[in-house]
Amino acid sequence: MKKEKKTPLKEKPLRLPGQSLDEERQRLFDKMDDIMFFPLALALLAIMEWWHWYFKTPADLKTAIIFSLFAMLTGVYATLRIRKLRKIRRQLSLGRDGERVVGQCLEELRIKGYRVLHDIVGEDFNIDHVVIGPTGIFTIETKTVSKPRRGKTIVSFEGEKILLNGMSPDRDPLIQARAQAAWVKGFLESSTGKTFPVKPAVVCVGWFVEKMPKGFDVWVLNDTALPTFIVNEYGGLSPDDQQGVTYQLCQHIRAH
Repeated sequence: MKKEKKTPLKEKPLRLPGQSLDEERQRLFDKMDDIMFFPLALALLAIMEWWHWYFKTPADLKTAIIFSLFAMLTGVYATLRIRKLRKIRRQLSLGRDGERVVGQCLEELRIKGYRVLHDIVGEDFNIDHVVIGPTGIFTIETKTVSKPRRGKTIVSFEGEKILLNGMSPDRDPLIQARAQAAWVKGFLESSTGKTFPVKPAVVCVGWFVEKMPKGFDVWVLNDTALPTFIVNEYGGLSPDDQQGVTYQLCQHIRAH
């Protein structure tokens, strides 16, 4: 009789940088397979009907023509759909790689006593990175936007907005960053009974970022500047609070 076995892992592993985007890429791969199945099946049936017709075995020419037309029509539709999905997949790959770059930049903070968590999933959102350490709690929204081949690539400020080479992003990253920090603050209040300040940050990977206006409540930085800002932030979080905050967030990550 075969003995039952169990996993040697005591806990579910924490998530990796860009894991949600990787999972979305995999769903796109599966969707592309489903889209291609029907036209390929019709093409195969059409080939079989033409084969029978050519060798004068029992076959209906009309059926062969109908299968061929449907195969062509569905093939054109599938090609257009897959081209669109491939574009989305490239964008997801770029975003995933950007999150990994920021995650690697944050790794240097571990030797200074900071905890770094990635890809914290909520109901209809995810937080790319959360850093907990002696100088406080930080949520990080990563933006990986393609740059022009030539010319400047500058993140500038216009009132309460940020501009990428003078253009507004499709989604306002400042709103996203504030919402993520508010969620973490509310989650920790409900799970620990304590109120902790949480600093939101937007990281524009590989772009030059102009100096932030005074009093700006969200950090807007590039990936190389982020660790320095975190270490030099004025604030304090006791070792016990660091441990308690990390524990609660880890429990949430493993439950989702």
